Amino acid sequence: MSISHMTLSFLFLFIFKFQDVTAFATTARHLCRPEQRNVLLEFKKMFEIRRSSSKLCNINGRIVGSYPKTESWGNNSDCCYWGGVTCDAKSKDVIKLDLSCSCLHGRFHSNTSLVMLQNLPSLKTLDLSNNYLYGQVPSSIGKLSCLTSLSLSNNRFSGEILPSLENILRLAFLSLSNNLFSGQIPLWIGNFSHLTFLDLSSNHFAGQIPFSVGLLSQLTSLSLSDNQFSGQIPSSLGNLSHLTSLDFSSNQFSGQIPSSLGKLSHLTYLQLFDNQFSDQIPSSVGNLSHLTSLHFSHNQFSGQIPSSVGKLSRLTSLDCCENSLVGQIPSSFSLLNQLTNLVVNSNKLSGNFPIALLNLTKLSYVSLSNNRFTGTLPPNITSLSNLEFISAYDNSFGGPLPSSLFNLPALTSIYLTNNQLDGSLKFGNISSPSKLRVLSLGSNKFKGPITSSISKLANLEVLDISHWNAHVDFSIFSLLRSLQRLYLSHLRATPRIDLSTILSCFKSLDLLDLSGNHVLATNKTTVSDVLPSLVISNLNLSGCGITEFPELLRTQTLLQTLDISNNEIKGQVPGWLWMLPNLGYLDLSNNTFIGFERSTNRKLSSVLGHLFGSNNNFSGEVPSLVCELHSLRTLDLSNNNFSGSIPLCMGNLKSTLSVLNVRQNRLSGCLPGNAFESLRSFDVGHNQLVGKLPRSLVHFSALEVLNVESNMINDTFPFWLNSLQALKVLVLRSNAFHGPVHQAAFLKLQIIDISHNHFSGMLPSDYFVNWRKMSSRETNEDGSNLNYIGEGYYHDSMVLMNKGIKMELVRILEIYTALDFSGNRLEGEIPKSIGLLKELHVLNLSNNAFTGHIPSSMENLTALESLDVSQNNISGEIPQELGNLSYLAYMNFSHNQLVGLVPGGTQFRRQACSSFKDNSGLFGPALDEDCRDIHRPSSPPYERLEVEEEEEEEDVFCWIAAAIGFVFGLAIGCILVCYKTEWFTTPFGRNKHRSRSTPTPFLYPS
Repeated sequence: MSISHMTLSFLFLFIFKFQDVTAFATTARHLCRPEQRNVLLEFKKMFEIRRSSSKLCNINGRIVGSYPKTESWGNNSDCCYWGGVTCDAKSKDVIKLDLSCSCLHGRFHSNTSLVMLQNLPSLKTLDLSNNYLYGQVPSSIGKLSCLTSLSLSNNRFSGEILPSLENILRLAFLSLSNNLFSGQIPLWIGNFSHLTFLDLSSNHFAGQIPFSVGLLSQLTSLSLSDNQFSGQIPSSLGNLSHLTSLDFSSNQFSGQIPSSLGKLSHLTYLQLFDNQFSDQIPSSVGNLSHLTSLHFSHNQFSGQIPSSVGKLSRLTSLDCCENSLVGQIPSSFSLLNQLTNLVVNSNKLSGNFPIALLNLTKLSYVSLSNNRFTGTLPPNITSLSNLEFISAYDNSFGGPLPSSLFNLPALTSIYLTNNQLDGSLKFGNISSPSKLRVLSLGSNKFKGPITSSISKLANLEVLDISHWNAHVDFSIFSLLRSLQRLYLSHLRATPRIDLSTILSCFKSLDLLDLSGNHVLATNKTTVSDVLPSLVISNLNLSGCGITEFPELLRTQTLLQTLDISNNEIKGQVPGWLWMLPNLGYLDLSNNTFIGFERSTNRKLSSVLGHLFGSNNNFSGEVPSLVCELHSLRTLDLSNNNFSGSIPLCMGNLKSTLSVLNVRQNRLSGCLPGNAFESLRSFDVGHNQLVGKLPRSLVHFSALEVLNVESNMINDTFPFWLNSLQALKVLVLRSNAFHGPVHQAAFLKLQIIDISHNHFSGMLPSDYFVNWRKMSSRETNEDGSNLNYIGEGYYHDSMVLMNKGIKMELVRILEIYTALDFSGNRLEGEIPKSIGLLKELHVLNLSNNAFTGHIPSSMENLTALESLDVSQNNISGEIPQELGNLSYLAYMNFSHNQLVGLVPGGTQFRRQACSSFKDNSGLFGPALDEDCRDIHRPSSPPYERLEVEEEEEEEDVFCWIAAAIGFVFGLAIGCILVCYKTEWFTTPFGRNKHRSRSTPTPFLYPS
């Protein structure tokens, strides 16, 4: 080959390769398609950039600040280099749009806003998470059929979105968490055969999980937590063999956990807490050999902890608290050698301290509190060398406290209150500075003094020795230089405590609780001589026999909470008290104060939020100074002698005041109109108020409790209150209300008492159709059913009247329901819709003019405990189905025209004979044997009185027995106060105890 040919060949090869290089270089520069650049620029215009709304975002485990990625987008630049945009190297198409954490604010205005993204035909990833986007996501999102990854989490999107995603069948990653989405999981979810990650947590999704979820065979992570899902977990979930993380926490799931979950052999993370699961924890959970975190807390599990849990050798965290588990902790727990956190508090576990735990050398957090453990604490607890926290309060542990406990090098917190520990307190040989910060030993049986060796606990911040049985030398506390909170209530062997002496032991103390002691607080020294350097924030002097208001407190400018209730202090509340600049909580209740002294300084405390002054001797008009407490949220002046009208100046508090309780005074005039639009609880019962209910109440959107009982209000039935979506308790008893009881839909009303008024007319058959709260049980936001109505420092209370019995609910359970229409002039038939109120506990329709039959629909009132339809004109038979109401413990059918066979259920056989009196046509085995005289003509009043008194005693006994057995433990929250029948129409006497929570800056943990 000639040189010329070789040269030409080389040049040809060079030119060919140069073209390839040039093409590659051009491709590497991307040069995105103009039409796709225009689409992105149009998409950018839909949202604002708000730097002021920046947030911290978790990006692949790193916490980063948000920044506006779209600010780099411009007309004259390559969109493939814009922030958040990724292009395919060969096709030049945009394949990924990541605008997460980009300070975007706004909403999709129409379907066109997402349709334009169709012009990005290769788009596979769309991430708009961690912004401030809101409103509904247009259904056109379903046209982005090539998407494999979609994340809209951490925004404020709402409405239904899942139906719009049906056609995006290539999705492998879907995250919609932390929004306001609603709707149900559709059945076709099983068509997402490529899905590996699904997160719907923290939304408003509801309904049941479809069986088709079990078809998502590639799924590795599934989170549905913090929604409103219900029903049972489908057993098909056991087919998700690749699943490593499953979180169904904080929903309303119920029933058993399917044993098929034991087939998820790759599962490492299982969260089922805050639901309504019941029955036993399945033993198949022991097959989850890769599990590291298992949380079953806050459910209704019963039975024993399965021993198979001991097979979970990789488990680091186990939480089964707040259930009804029984028995002992299995010995197989000794095999859990990776366990660091064990939480089993608030169950019914028993036996000795679980010795199996002593083998778990990595254990750092143990909570055994609120169970039934007995025996002693093992002295060889020192084997738990990594233990930082131990809580075992509210058990029955006895014997001495092992001094070796104080030698644990990492231990910071000990909670052992309310046990049976005895002997003397010894701190052992602490060689190095102790890390212990919390020592809580109150309510035990310790003997002997607390020695100066407590000074070895140099870092102690919290000490609780309440109910100590030996004399306490307060000077030793000065050795604890780090002490911040000291609980010394009800010291049994310390006869008298001088307040100024004990306070002089400290230079700085956040909290001091001396309640239940005999405290000497005389005012002999001048203020300038008293504790000039002491700083205290929270002081509890309740029930200390104090007779004078402690003058030394006027220098405590950092005081935040003061409880001086249940003492014997008389005279005026000192004016300087209102000048303490940080005082936020003040309890003066249950003393003998007569008035409020006005401060000489016009500027009062700007932070006082909670003022309790009930059960004193205050008189005259409500002091105007309360109107100047502009942060006031709770005002309780009940059970005093205040007169005059409710001050109009209290309108100054309409944006802050949440609770106003002035019941049991002598207030007169009309209820003010727009003064209290932020009220949650409004109680003016037992006063002398007149006029009508102000129609402005319809604007009280937060109102949950309205009680105007025992006044002289003259009005018609306030059906217009049904616009208050939060209203739970309505009490109109003993006023002059009149006219028909108009139909209304009270969705959340759980207690209504309109008794002893002048209501008349008929109730329509469908009257109770829309009374949702009494028809179905609802769980609270935290998943429980045993919360009380109220908030923070205050819980509402009330009195229910039931045929000669007053039942005071010191706290009102969220699940308690009652309906009292007695003592009116209602006529016609009892509405058949009464049978819809399946969650009703108390029903009183007595002393009216009802006719017709007792509706058979009452057989549906399966939660009913008290039924009174006496003194009406009801005819026909008592429905036999009522004999099946197993909770029905009190009933009264007397003084009607009933005939036929009395139901034979156990509850009916236990009733007093007076429950069926003056119904000449009733018969049955129980009546024939024990109540032969109930058909006899009534005796004259003077002959009947003695018999009625005996029967009333029997009725009272039956009612108390019923209350003790009340479903869900209601009796725990009740005080039953029984009176004879002549007291039935007498206004309820002074309520000696207000229901509230004393502020507790330091709360016991789980």
